Amino acid sequence: MSCNWGTELWDQFDNLEKYTSWGIDFLERYTKFVKERAEIEMSYAKQIRNLSKKYHPKRSREDESRYTWCLAFAATLRQLNEVAVQKEELAENLNTQIVCELTRYTQELKTERKTHFQDGRRAQQHIESSWKQLESSKRRFERDCKEAERAQHISDRIDLDNKTDGEKRCSMKARQTAQQKQQAAEESRKDYVTSLNQFNQDQHQHYHTLVPVIYQRIQDMEERRIERVCEAMRSSAEAERKILPVVSRCLDAMMDAAESIQPRMDTRQVVEVYKSGFDPPGNVEFEDYSATMRRSISESSYLDNRTEGRRHSRKLWPFIRKNKPPPPPPTSPSPGGVDSTSQSPPPASREPITQRLNDLMSSGSRTRKQCLRNLKRGLSLKLGSSPADCSHLPPEQRRKKLQTRINNINQEIQREREQRNALLKMREVYEQSPQMGDASSVEPRLEEVKQSLQRLEEELRRNQTWLSEVDSRLSDHSTRRQSGGCGLNSQATTPGSSSLKQLDNRSPASRERCSTKYF
Repeated sequence: MSCNWGTELWDQFDNLEKYTSWGIDFLERYTKFVKERAEIEMSYAKQIRNLSKKYHPKRSREDESRYTWCLAFAATLRQLNEVAVQKEELAENLNTQIVCELTRYTQELKTERKTHFQDGRRAQQHIESSWKQLESSKRRFERDCKEAERAQHISDRIDLDNKTDGEKRCSMKARQTAQQKQQAAEESRKDYVTSLNQFNQDQHQHYHTLVPVIYQRIQDMEERRIERVCEAMRSSAEAERKILPVVSRCLDAMMDAAESIQPRMDTRQVVEVYKSGFDPPGNVEFEDYSATMRRSISESSYLDNRTEGRRHSRKLWPFIRKNKPPPPPPTSPSPGGVDSTSQSPPPASREPITQRLNDLMSSGSRTRKQCLRNLKRGLSLKLGSSPADCSHLPPEQRRKKLQTRINNINQEIQREREQRNALLKMREVYEQSPQMGDASSVEPRLEEVKQSLQRLEEELRRNQTWLSEVDSRLSDHSTRRQSGGCGLNSQATTPGSSSLKQLDNRSPASRERCSTKYF
């Protein structure tokens, strides 16, 4: 099947005009579609960038660089920002390579289409004018033929009725009129033939020369328009395909960041960060407060009980005021046979808390001493006295702090040594070539570097001494913890049960002496 518009669509001028107009409208609509898509991509990129910026840490925090899940999230945010960059590049390519080009081409296409259809309309007007001229000559020839035939009929009728001289003269006149009419008809016929030949020639030229050429140009224009739409769609897909490798690498990086999360390492890091190095508290010793309540009056006389009550009351309650006399003895023994003074302890003393802390420090367990020392250290920290050896920190944190300080000092020493070596080389060059500079001008700076190295090395030795001290203490604590753990496992009994049994088996006097020991 032929696809030549000039031969196949020779009579579809109006439909071709409508079709090409619809094609240009489609091109404009597709251009608008690509433009809006570019705006969406740009808006998406902007929102993704703002989201990444919003959740990215404002400043580098040590905690976030320590755990794998924080590092993975930071890597994800960086890759997301890279995806936003690729989306911005896609939007820019769509605008520059497609939208701008299609807008310019649409204007050119409208101008070309207007030119082609103006040529078509002129050709159509020319053939219509030739047709009108043919119709006019045809009607004139038809009219002249009818008038010549009527004049000939009148002349023939007059000739048949010719009898007198007057009638002969009328017959001659009618014959002349008929001849004139015949000559006019003959001229009209010639004009008609000429117009007909001209129209046929114009019509042949119109439908076989002008129209095919014009329609072929319109067809070429339409094919170029369709090809341009194809190129625009291909360019749009190619622009998006161009960023896919980078986006794919970003997604792969996100997957790698997710795979790099190590829960066990993070939990181990928590131990490294928050480990104090202290030993867990030991068992709490049993303190018997019921010894005086179980004493019986029958064991001794009332005076002995009174004397023992005076003697042991100060031991059982060390915080009682010294100038306060003991409570008076009861007039009669209690119904249960127990002294009423032993049932209710004297009121607590209001001496300063420092004396109580000193008593606890002198008679408490090792864990209690450590807790109180830590309490004093915490108070000194609040007052702003932070020691240089970091003794205010827990052992493990102190060791890490000292190790970090040693590493920093080593770096500073390395920099100072490099600077010293550079100054020595400079002095050597100045000594060999005095025109380049004065060697003595380097001496002050060398002396400063030397003093700085001495200060740093002294500080390094001091911190190394503190670090070795902390390491030895931590190793001793670890050894004691392991040995203490074995002993605790072998004595897994109820706290204080053995002490209760021993106290119950003793005499009242021995129970009193034992009760005073815990205070």
